[in-house]
Order: sequence, then structure tokens, then C-alpha cells
Amino acid sequence: MGVAAHGVDMVDCKRLGEVVRGRGRRFLERVFTQAELDYCIGKKREMEHLAGRFAAKEAVLKVLGTGWRGGVNWTDVEILNEPSGQPRVKLSGKCKEIAEQRKLGEILISISHIETHAIASAVAGGA
Repeated sequence: MGVAAHGVDMVDCKRLGEVVRGRGRRFLERVFTQAELDYCIGKKREMEHLAGRFAAKEAVLKVLGTGWRGGVNWTDVEILNEPSGQPRVKLSGKCKEIAEQRKLGEILISISHIETHAIASAVAGGA
């Protein structure tokens, strides 16, 4: 696969936790899909998993070259897991349109996290 675009992002778990505690369920449902919440909520290291998904969404938007503007919704980027545990990217809405316009192929994602930070790297091949 030839690399067409790359994006990386890092999230402070404590800071995200403060936002979640301050804004509650409304924030979570605006940013994460139900499948993402089902995966993260209740895990032993719940905030690390949420931060990893958040960083992954940001990294994907860097691949797309958009940021959070132009009709892009947080839930247009969904981070799911293969049965093996490997994360995968599912695009919808405006993000899917942008990827098609830019002729981007599959977007691969890697997520790592520790108690304090989560990081994600996204790489897209050309279609």
C-alpha cells in the first residue's frame, strides 16, 4: 500500500476525564457512537479507552485534512474492533465523502494508551 496521508494525535486522559465529568452523557453521545461506548464504558481503564478512541478520531481527521469543520460530525469517524482486537476505521457521512473525493483507500489505525495519555496514528493508502 502506498501511503497517501498520515495523521497522529495524543490525548491527555485526565483532561478528557474532566470534560466527561463536566458535560456527562451528552458529550459522550455527541462524540462517540453507541458501538464505541459499548466497547469503552465499564472497562477497567475506561478513560484510557475513550481517550484512545478520541485520539484515533482526531488522527483520522488529519488524514482527511479537514479538522472538525465543513459539516464533519464526531460520529462520522467510528473506531471499531476486529474479532482479533485490532482497531479499524469506519467512515460515514461527510468524512466518507471526503475520503472518496481525495481518493483515499483503507485507513489503518493504531492506538496505544497508558494511565496519563493515549496516542493514535492513522495511515491511508491511495484508492
